Formats: sequence, structure tokens, C-alpha cells
Amino acid sequence: MTDPTPETETTHDPEVLQLSAKVFDLARHGDTATLAAYVDAGVPVNLTNDRGDSLVMLAAYHGHPDAVTALLERGADPDKANDRGQTPLAGAVFKGEEEVVRILLAHGADPSAGSPSAVEAAQVFGRQDLVELFRGA
Repeated sequence: MTDPTPETETTHDPEVLQLSAKVFDLARHGDTATLAAYVDAGVPVNLTNDRGDSLVMLAAYHGHPDAVTALLERGADPDKANDRGQTPLAGAVFKGEEEVVRILLAHGADPSAGSPSAVEAAQVFGRQDLVELFRGA
């Protein structure tokens, strides 16, 4: 593969950037129906922002179980780590979103993935109940 040149480098269409910002906001705010419609219309379910946060990461971190479920049902990767190595499951643990934690586990999220892992985050925050839950996962 060759390095991009000014002639071959893809330009970022402002409309595409605006659409992606809107979709990330939908995940962040838990607008499940609209978010699902965008994914169903072709927005990549594992789309990430400039920090590597996926749609499911934003929905999980902000405590939107219905949005998390909709994304996972559409093929979102429950273990997709962001640029800092954090997974949606660890984000949900950090925010104390137990329902989201259970949904992610039900869709195959690995409690030991990422850095810190969800197990490590649960231990740091004294969530022995979640540590026990992860042992059973």
C-alpha cells in the first residue's frame, strides 16, 4: 500500500461528517428508533468516532439499554475497545449501568477484555455483585 497523495487521499465530505456526528449523538442520547433506522439504512453498526468510541460504547456508557440492545441485534461488536483500550462493558460498569452490563453479557461481551477490563473496573468500584456475575459469564 502506498501513502496517500493529495490526488488520492479521500476528502471528508462535510455532510458525511455531519451525519456521523448526528448518529453518535443518537447513541449518546439513546434515541433507539432513529439510531436503528440509520443503521438499517446503511450506517456501519461498528462506526467509531475520533476517539475510537463505537455507537454501542456511547449508548452503554450513557445508560441506554434499548439502544445497546438494538445495536447488538444489528451486529455491533460488544467488545470493541476504544483508543484507550476501554470496552463498552467496562464503560457500563464504570457508570453503574447494571441493566446494560447484563445486556452486553447476554450478547457475548468478555468481562476480561480491555484495559481496564470490566472485572478490574468492578473490583476498583467495590462492585462484588458484578465480579460474581462475571465469574458466571
